[in-house]
Amino acid sequence: MAPGVPLCFSQEMSRAMQCQSRLPWGTWTQLRGCLPERRGTRRAYLCAASGTRRAYLCAASLPGTASSSLLRKLLRADGTSLPRSCIHHQGGSQEPPAQPSSPRHGLAALRNVASSDAIKKHQKSLSAWFSHQPNEERQFGPSFSLDAVHVDPVIRESSLEEILKPSPDLTVQHQLQQPCSRVIGLQNLFDVDACGRQVKTVVLFGTVGTGKSTLIKKMVVDWCHGRLPRFELVIPFSCEDLSQSHTPISLRRLITKKYQHLRDVVPMLGTSNLRMLFILNGLERLNLDFRLAGTELCCDPSEPVPPPAIVVNLLRKYLLPEASIIVTTRPSAVHRIPGKYVGRYAEICGFSDTNLQKLYFQMRLSQPGCGGEDGGDNRPGSSSGEQDNLVEMLSRNLERHNQIAAACFLPSYCWLVCTTLHFLYFTKTVPPSQTLTGIYTSFLRLNFGGEVLDSTDPTNISMMKYVAKTVGKLAHEGVMSRKTCFSEEDLQQCFEVEMKTESELNLLEVFRSDVFRFFLTPCVQPGKEHTFVFTIPAMQEYLAALYVVLGEKKTLTQRVGKELSEVFGKVSEDVVVVLNIISKVLPLRFLPVLLNLLKIFPRYFSRLSGKDRDTIARTMAEELFKEEDYFNDDVLDQINSSILGVEGPMRHPSEVPDDEVFELFPIFMGGILSRRNRAILEQLGCSIKNLAAFEIAKAMKKTVIRNSRKGLPPSELMDYLFFLHEFQNERFTAEAIRSLRTVNLSSVKMTPLKCSVLASVMDTTCHEVEELNLTSCNLDTSSLRTLFPVLLRCKALHLQLNSLGPDACKEIRDLLLHDKCVVSNLRLANNPVGEQGAQFLAEALAGNRSLTRLSLLHTSLGDRGVEVIAQHLAKNQHLQELNLGYNSLTDAAALGLVEVAKKHTTLDTVHLYFNDISEEGKRELHTLRVDQDGVRVLVFLTAGTDVSDYWSNILSIVHRNLPFWDRERVRQHLALILQDLESSRRQTANPWRKAKFLRVENEVKRMLGKLQHGSL
Repeated sequence: MAPGVPLCFSQEMSRAMQCQSRLPWGTWTQLRGCLPERRGTRRAYLCAASGTRRAYLCAASLPGTASSSLLRKLLRADGTSLPRSCIHHQGGSQEPPAQPSSPRHGLAALRNVASSDAIKKHQKSLSAWFSHQPNEERQFGPSFSLDAVHVDPVIRESSLEEILKPSPDLTVQHQLQQPCSRVIGLQNLFDVDACGRQVKTVVLFGTVGTGKSTLIKKMVVDWCHGRLPRFELVIPFSCEDLSQSHTPISLRRLITKKYQHLRDVVPMLGTSNLRMLFILNGLERLNLDFRLAGTELCCDPSEPVPPPAIVVNLLRKYLLPEASIIVTTRPSAVHRIPGKYVGRYAEICGFSDTNLQKLYFQMRLSQPGCGGEDGGDNRPGSSSGEQDNLVEMLSRNLERHNQIAAACFLPSYCWLVCTTLHFLYFTKTVPPSQTLTGIYTSFLRLNFGGEVLDSTDPTNISMMKYVAKTVGKLAHEGVMSRKTCFSEEDLQQCFEVEMKTESELNLLEVFRSDVFRFFLTPCVQPGKEHTFVFTIPAMQEYLAALYVVLGEKKTLTQRVGKELSEVFGKVSEDVVVVLNIISKVLPLRFLPVLLNLLKIFPRYFSRLSGKDRDTIARTMAEELFKEEDYFNDDVLDQINSSILGVEGPMRHPSEVPDDEVFELFPIFMGGILSRRNRAILEQLGCSIKNLAAFEIAKAMKKTVIRNSRKGLPPSELMDYLFFLHEFQNERFTAEAIRSLRTVNLSSVKMTPLKCSVLASVMDTTCHEVEELNLTSCNLDTSSLRTLFPVLLRCKALHLQLNSLGPDACKEIRDLLLHDKCVVSNLRLANNPVGEQGAQFLAEALAGNRSLTRLSLLHTSLGDRGVEVIAQHLAKNQHLQELNLGYNSLTDAAALGLVEVAKKHTTLDTVHLYFNDISEEGKRELHTLRVDQDGVRVLVFLTAGTDVSDYWSNILSIVHRNLPFWDRERVRQHLALILQDLESSRRQTANPWRKAKFLRVENEVKRMLGKLQHGSL
C-alpha cells in the first residue's frame, strides 16, 4: 500500500487502527488523514501509566475471561473507564484491543483447536523431527537424547543500543564480565517488559557456538511434551529453508506445505484467539527489506507473497498481529529488524558459570550408554567408576580457572570436550568407530554446516572457507614459529593486511562480530592477559593443517600463476573455438602451433601444482618425525592432559614454561585427506579434489615411509601408528606397516583406544612381526583380547610389568594354544601371575609348539605354582629356556623342577636365582652340568671356584628390575651373593680367577651402595 492512499471500505478502519503501531510514523500520519475522525478516541501509552492505571493495562493484556473479570474489578475500584482505542505500539509490544470481539466464540474455537487431533499429530511429528540426533550424538548411546540431557545456557536481556555500540573487547571475556542482574529464563522471554507491556516479538541472538539452535530444539520438544503451556500452537520455520525459494506463496499454504497435519487448523488463523508462536531460526540467512517500497503490506494469510515478505509482515505485526514470534540470529544481523518491531532482545551468553559447565559434563559423561561400545568385558561398575573419575578430574581442572574453563564458555566446546573424552576412554572396537580428525571435522560441520559468512555479500563465501583462509593462516604461522599466544598486532597482520575492497572489510566485520569468539579467546595465564589463544589448543593445529592441505599456503608467484592459469585456460578455450572455425575456411598452417602455445601455460602450472603437493607431503614428514619431539608424550596423552589437566602442584608463574608442541599438526594433515573428512569439508565449502589427495599420498610414500624406517622412540612410534589410523588409507598403511619388523611401545600407556589403533593398523597386513615390546604399558585382560590377532603374529613378545593376573593368563593360554601362534619368546616378568595363573600357563606349555623361551621372573608363583608347571612341562617338546627367578621357591620345588628339566628333550637352561633355596640345595644344584644332566641351572654368580659365565646377565636383570622389586629383600640377596663371592675367591689360588672375583664383587658392592643411598 502506498503512503496516503485511502482505504476503500470502512470496515477496514478498525483493523487499520489496530495496525497503527506496525507502520512507520510518517506513513501512519498520512494514512490517518484519509480516515474519518472518531470522537472520543484517544491513545493510552503504557509507559505513562502509573498506579492502578498500570494495573488495569496489564490486566487488559491477559487473555481469557479471568483477565476480563480482573479488569472489571479494577475499573470499578478506580472509577476509570478504559478508552476504546488502540494501545500505541512501542518496541514490538502490543496490547490486545480493549474490546475483544466474540469472546465466547473465540473461547469455543480455542477449545476446539486445543482438543483437535491435528495439533496432537503436529506435536508428535515435531517431537520426532526435533528429537532426531545426528550421527555425532549417537555415539553417546541409545539413552542419550535432547529431552533427557540438556543444560540451558545463560540468557541475558539486552537492547539494540547495547548491541550496536562499538565494543573495544570483542572476545568471550567481555561477555564474562557482563552483569548477571539482567539474566532472564527461557520461560520468561515473553513476560511483560520493564514498562509493563506484553512482549510479542523476541530476538534471541548469539555468536556461533553459543547454542541458539539447540535451545530452540529444546523449546519445541518441551512444547510437544506439554512443558510450554503458554502457547497452544508452535510453528517453527528455518530461515535457511525459506531463503531457497522466491516463489510467491501464502502463509496458510506455506504452513501446510511444511506441516501437513495442520491443514485443518490453518483456516482458523486470524479468526480465533489461538495462542500461537512462530519460530524463525537463523534470520541472518534472509535478506529482509522493511521499507514499504521494498516489501508491500499484507494482512491476508491467504495472499501469495514471497517468503521474505511473509516474514517481514509477521514481524511488522501486520499479518497475524495476535501471534508471538521468536527470532534467532547472529549479532551481525540483529539490526536487520527495526527496533520498533522488537519487544525484547535477549543474548545467549553460553555457560558463563562454571557450575553449568560441570552440570553439562556430569549429565553427558554419566549417561548409561556413555561407557563405551558393547563387547567390552569390564567388571561390573568399572565403567561407571571411570565415568565418575573423569567428571571429577574435569571438575578439578575447571576449578583451577584453566584455559579450558574459558573454552567451555561456549556449549559447543563442551560438546567437543565430552566427545573427545568419549573417544579417548571408551573406544573399544577394532577398528575404532571414528578418528580424532573426524571428530573435529564433524564438530565444525555441526556449527558451520551450510553457513555463509554474509548472505548480503555477492561472493556468498562459506563461513568455513573464510575461516580456513584467515584463521588458518594465523594458526599455521603460530605452528611454524611454535607459539600459541597472539598479540593484537598478530591479528591485524593476519586479518587486515590484505583488505583492499569494501566487501572484504564488511566480511571482516561480520567475522569479528559472529565468529571471532568461536576460535580465539583471551589467554588466562598470568602475564599474558592481553594476548589471545585458540579456544582449544588442538583447534590451532587442525586449522593450520586445513590451511596447508587446501593449498592456501602459497607464495605471491604461485598465487599470480594460479590466477593467470585460470585466465589463460578460459581465454584459450574461447580462442580455440574461434580458430577451429577459421581453420575450416582458411587452411592456415600456423594455427596448430598457436593452439599448442595457448595450452602451454596451464600445463606448466599444473606441473607446478604437482610440486606443491610434494611440498605438502614433505612438510607432513618433517613435522611428523621431528627429533626435538622424540621425548614428549604421545599425542593422545597430550590431548588427555590438555582436557583433564596434570595432577600435582601447579606451575609457579615465574617458572619458565615448556616449549610448545605441535605433534597433532601432521596427524591432522593426514586425517583431513581421508575420504570421509573430505566429503564433510566439501559440504562446508572447503573442497579437496580426489586427484590432489591421491598425488599427496603418492608423494608421501617417498618421504613418510622412508623416515619411519629409522628407529623411532616408543611415543613417536605410537604417534606414527595413530597417523596411519587417521589417514584411513588401507593400501598406504599396509605398505608402511610391512616396513616395521619390530614394534617397540614400551612405557606407552596403552589405553583401549591405543590398543584398538594398534590392532586396526597392524591388521592391514598379515606378515610376521619379529618383536613386539609392550613392557610397562598398563595392559589388562581386555587389552590382550583386543590385541589378540596381532599377538599371534609376533615371534618375540614382551609383556612384563603390566599387572597381568590370572584372567590375563587365561587369554595368554588361548593365545599359545592357537594353531596360528608363532610366539617363540614370551616374557611375563613382574606380573602378578600367581598359582591360578600358573595353572593356565602350564596348560599352554603342554600344548604349545612354538615357544622356546619363557620368562616368569618375579611372578609370585610360589612352590605350588612351580609344581603345576613342572607337572605339565614333560608334555612340552620345544621349550629351551625357563626363567623362574625371584618366585619364593624352596628346595623341594626347585629340585623337583630340575628333575623334570633333566628329562626334557630341549630344555637346557633354568633360572632360579633370588629364590629361598638353602645352602644345601644350592650345593646340590651346583653339581648339575649340561654335559652330564642336560640342563644348566642358574642359581648364583659362582660356579665352584670360578665366576659363573652368566654373572653379568643375572646382575643386569637385577639392575633393570630394582624399581619394581622389594628393595630390602634384594639387598639381603645381594649381601648373600657378596659373601658367596668372597668365600669362593679365598678358595682359589689362581690369580686370574681372583681378579675376576674382585671385579664381580665390586659390581655387587656398587649396586649395594646405590641401593642403600636410594640412587637406584
